[in-house]
Parts: sequence; structure tokens; C-alpha cells
Amino acid sequence: MLGFLLVVLFSVSRVSTSDTEVSQSERSPSESYFRSIWHNRLYLYSAAALVFGIWFSLKMALKKKSFPSDIGPWVYKAVQNKDLSDRNGVVHVSGVKIFYGSQTGTAKGFAIELSEEVKALGIPAEVTDMKDYDPDDQLADECTSKSVCVFLVATYTDGRPTENAEWFCKWLEEASTDFRYGKTYLKGLRYAVFGLGNSVYVGHYNTVGKNVDKWLWMLSGMRIMTRGEGDCNVVKSRNGSIQADFLAWKVKFLNCLQSLSKGEKKSCSGNCKSGGSCKNKRKDGQVGEEEEKAALQNASSEEDLIESSSDEDESGLRDEKKPGSVVDMEDLGNIMNGTRKAKSEKEGRGDGQMVKLSRLNGVKKTEDEGERREMITPALREALTKQGYRLIGSHSGVKLCRWTKSMLRGRGGCYKHTFYGIESHRCMETTPSLACANKCVFCWRHHTNPVGTEWRWKMDPAEKILQDAVEKHQNMIRQFRGVPGVRPERYEEGLAVKHCALSLVGEPIMYPEINTFIRLLHSHHISSFLVTNAQFPQEIRSLVPVTQLYVSVDASTKDSLKKIDRPLFKDFWQRFLDSLTALGEKRQRTVYRLTLVKAWNVEEMQAYSELIALGQPDFIEVKGVTYCGESSASTLTMANVPWHQEVVAFVQQLADMLPQYEIACEHEHSNCLLIAHTKFKVDGEWWTWIDYERFQELVQAHEESGGQQSFSALDYVAKTPSWALFGACEQGFDPADTRFQRRNKTKDISGC
Repeated sequence: MLGFLLVVLFSVSRVSTSDTEVSQSERSPSESYFRSIWHNRLYLYSAAALVFGIWFSLKMALKKKSFPSDIGPWVYKAVQNKDLSDRNGVVHVSGVKIFYGSQTGTAKGFAIELSEEVKALGIPAEVTDMKDYDPDDQLADECTSKSVCVFLVATYTDGRPTENAEWFCKWLEEASTDFRYGKTYLKGLRYAVFGLGNSVYVGHYNTVGKNVDKWLWMLSGMRIMTRGEGDCNVVKSRNGSIQADFLAWKVKFLNCLQSLSKGEKKSCSGNCKSGGSCKNKRKDGQVGEEEEKAALQNASSEEDLIESSSDEDESGLRDEKKPGSVVDMEDLGNIMNGTRKAKSEKEGRGDGQMVKLSRLNGVKKTEDEGERREMITPALREALTKQGYRLIGSHSGVKLCRWTKSMLRGRGGCYKHTFYGIESHRCMETTPSLACANKCVFCWRHHTNPVGTEWRWKMDPAEKILQDAVEKHQNMIRQFRGVPGVRPERYEEGLAVKHCALSLVGEPIMYPEINTFIRLLHSHHISSFLVTNAQFPQEIRSLVPVTQLYVSVDASTKDSLKKIDRPLFKDFWQRFLDSLTALGEKRQRTVYRLTLVKAWNVEEMQAYSELIALGQPDFIEVKGVTYCGESSASTLTMANVPWHQEVVAFVQQLADMLPQYEIACEHEHSNCLLIAHTKFKVDGEWWTWIDYERFQELVQAHEESGGQQSFSALDYVAKTPSWALFGACEQGFDPADTRFQRRNKTKDISGC
């Protein structure tokens, strides 16, 4: 090509030279000079092109020496842009504002943790409580401040926002549909959302997080990353716990934030959701080899950290497809069928085994008992240990009751001692299941225990639980050796456990091996007092005989039960009624336990009497709610605690409505009274106490006969002492002990 160009130039020059010679004599010197330049203009053009080509070649050669050969031109462009922005002092992220909506403090803790991580990157960060922020006046300013807004929001009862986030969410919802704000009201706002919830609440899981994300998007806010979701349910949590879910999301967010602060934009991998055009795609529809490798590395690293929790559907086929790959039309149906199948396999469960989908190869895999997750997460273990629990295995616990300590020192026993003759210093309070199906407002564990509607965790053997429970209980008793006031004979008796109160926390009846556990207790001559929250009727029916079976009746109507117990089951009321019916079918001692919460459930007298007629319990314990301190998870205050006189008045009215029941005992120190069926009143005397030795004989005979030899509550009764009866001057305090009054203790009248 170059040779052909030279030949043409030479011919033209010869022609122009001959023309010049012919006409040179006819023109002036100046005209000849300019005409000569005009005729030789091709030489000038060629020289200019040659000089430009040499300059361009040298420049490209110098660039190749400055950067490694394996880095593509787009990387150089990014570096060049970064250097330019650095020289110009451009700020892409002015700071991060972290908003939290929290009820129990988890979201607040996450917000503080994230703030510290952001500050470590050299980016200013600010933590804001949603109740202290006016979105109507301030949120629009975030659109132009170059800040990034992060929303850490928890979902509370019935899918509602937490109390401190109610106004913010209400305003955001109304603004998203209000034409006066317009659809572009928050255009320019960069945001990220992380929701906190519990997948046990199927209909309300992370509702608030999803709504906040949706409302911000409707107002033209720009997501900087996919919404994250933390799950308190360790069984279905993507990373094993809500703390791990947040950690995975946090790592991804910090990576995204670093990219934004450098002015970088996320490169297109060719996997755009919409089928429209993509500005970042090349004209031929293919992604460069180096860019494809980089996209694959980024995608794989992000997928290892966190899975999508929003509207994206994942399947096992996704990881097998490379970004930018082309799918034939005839294969589309097969891919969609495979996606549905993979999703169903991931969600499906069979034969009591957990089924999950491997994200590496999409192969179905069953999870046996050894692969199930533990109920107690590290964070939960730390919280419960701080509260004084001695944890056993992965789902059980034991704790020393304050009445056990009191009776060791001769300062009186609990109401069970007054009502049923329990020796409080020989009673072990434990549970084989820390999980519960309710989140009661008066929970004295402040909702630190997990919740669930069925057993989906690792399971420890009953023998191991009982052995460790007794051992840990004895170790706690040994700590009282030599303590001033502890009676030596009671200390020695306390080391030999005689009673077991399965009422520590959670729902003991959820434990699949509860019958085995109860049989083990009886084989060690330990009586059993089991408490259930009336949400598992079938388990109540299949329960082996226990010394005394309790059902918590915290409310008498559907609405008040939902408000007080906050059950997880959607059919909680039917389960509640069915549980009471199942209790009435038991032949051993049965008890309704009523907890009175002033201004919540003390006015439902007639409804209570109807529930009592349904289950026909042997006894009804009526106790004023115990205030266990301020809790962010409950609105209960001292104003909701009734006085003992108020409890007595309630019990007297209730007993008058029950023809077969009378008030039998009282324990003023626990603010508790006992209503007993008149069948336990023989010849004018109450027999509410238990003959524990007789019970052990009866239950042993029952087991040896294979369940053929049954027995009833009246077969192991004992006479109630006079000091325990209602109306006695002792008011239920054992005269063998000494009542201890704290010195200089002012009377608290906040319950009035």
C-alpha cells in the first residue's frame, strides 16, 4: 500500500514539474512560487501524515511500557479518571448516615458497629435514631449532599415497624403515593437497606425492610446494593444467625462504599435482568475476555458473602452460566423448569430431614441430624450466660431459683411449697427447650430466648441433658457452702434433687424426647412439674403422666391473647382451645395458671369462667404479673402489676362464678392464690399437697404395666397444713422459716 502511494506521488510530481517548466516563462516569480506550492501540496500532506503517525506510535509504545500487558485499556481509563479526580479534589461520598429502627436493641447495635467500620475507611459516619429524625424536613436534603443513607430496620409484632420507626415509616409510605411529593422527590438519594426479622413469622417476615426499600425506590431513590435480610431463626438464616447475616451484608456494603468513594461504577457483567439495551455492553454483544474474568471473580466473591434477599430468584443453574452467555429460545423452558425444581428442592423437607440446595453445583442434598444448626448461637449463649443461665448442650438450660436460695437460708419457700408441699431448696428449675412459640409481653427473660413453631435444630439426648442439668444445679448449690445463714441440713438436702420445675423458659413440650426426659426424672425419683403455653395440643395428648401439668392461660379472649402472648401460630386461638380440651382428658393433676396484668386482662371474668369449664382443671393458680425491669421488647411497667388485695378481689369474684371450685390457699409473698376443685376438700379439709413417694410408686407401676395400670390425681394427695390455707394469719408463709424483711426499704406505690 505504501509503495503504491509513492508511485502515484512520483507520477503527479513529474506532471506538475513539466507543467511548471512550460508555464514558468509566462508567469512572474511570485506567482510561480505559490503555484509550485499548490502543485506540490500532496508532498506536504504526506509529510504531515508521516510526522503524526510517528508521534502516535511513540506515544502508544510508551503507554505499554508504563502498564503491564495483562491490564486492559478500561483499567487504564479508570486509573486515569481516578488520578484526574484526585487532582481535582472531587468528593464522591461526603459521609454515611445510618438510620435504625430497633425494639430490642439489635438494630441499634448493628448501626453502631457499621458506623465504626465506615469511619475506619476514612469516611464520616453518623448514627441516627429514626424517632429523632424528621423525614419531611430533612430527607430531601440527602439527595444533594452526596451522602449514602443506610436503613437498619426491624419488623415488630404483626409486621409493624418498631416504636421508634413508626412515624418515619408512616411518612415514607404516604409520601410514596402522594402526588404532591411526586415520583422524583428523592431522586439522587443513594441508599441501602438491611432488614431484621424472624422467618418463623411467615406472613410478616422482614415486612418493614421490604416496605422501606420499596417506598424509597418509588420516590426515585437509588439502591447502591441489594437489600439484605437478617433472620433470627437460626434454622433458615442464610448464614446461621442474624449476626452472621449482618456480617455478610456489611462486608458487601463496605466494598460497595469503597467503590463509590473512588467514583467507580459497577461494571456490567452482561446479566442484566431486563432484556433492554445496556450502555456498557459492546456492540457485538460480547464481553471482553479480561472483563469477563473480572466480573466472574467479583460475582463469585460477592455470592460467597451474601445471597440475594430481595426480589431476585436464585437457582442452581445460575452459577453454571457465565455472564454474557447466550441462551437459545428452545432451552428457555428447560431452564425455567429447572429453576422451579431447584427452588422446590431447596424449600422442601422430607422424612424429618432438612433439604437444601448446594449453591456450588445445584445438587440436592439432605441434611441429617449432624448437619442441623444449633439453637443457641454464640451471641445468644453470651446473653443467656450473662443472665445467670447454665447452658446445657445446644438447646437446654438450668438456673437457680431465688426461692431455692431463700429456703436454703431458712427464709421461706415459693408458692409451690405452700400449695403442693414442694421443698424449694430441693427443686431444680430447668428446660430441655429454650425455644418458645410465644413472645409474651411479661416474659421474664426479656425475649432473649429463640422462638419457633416446630423442632428444627440439633437435638441432644435426654440422658445427657438430665445428667448435665443435675450436675450444674449441684455446682450452683455448692456455692452456698459456708454462706452465712445457710442451714447445714438444708444444704445437704439441696444436693439431692427431688423436684424438677420444667418452667425455666421456652416451651419444654417442644422437645421431641420430652417423654423420655420425664421418664428419666421419675426413674431418679424426681417429681415433674411441666408448664406449657397451650399451643401444642397433640403433644399434650401424647404426654406421659407427670406429677402436675400446667397450662398458661394468660387471657380469655382471642384479641387479648394475641395482644399479651403474641403467639407465632396463625391458628393460635384454636390451638389454645384444643390444648385446654386436651388438658381435661388427663387423669393426673392439672393446673390453669392465670397471670393478671392490670389494664390488660383483669376485666374478662365471664370469659375466664367459660375457659375453666372447658378444661375442668384440678387447680387454678392466679398470680399477679411480676415486673422484671424495663425491657425494650415490652411496654409493661410497674403500673401493670396488681396489688395483692386486687388479686384477692379478682379470685373471689372468679370463684363465685365457679360452682365446683373454692379458694384453698394463699401465698401473699408471691402475690398468688390457689383455687381448687372441691373434690380435693374431704370432710371440710383441703388435700392439695402431694404425696411424692406415693406418686413414684404409682408411676412406676404404670410404666411396668406398659401403661395399662392407670391412676388419678386423687391417688397421691396429702393434707394441706393450716398455715397454707386461705385466710390463715401466716398468709402462706411456713412458720418453720423466718420471714426476712429488707431494712430501710421504702414501699413502692407505683403499682397503684
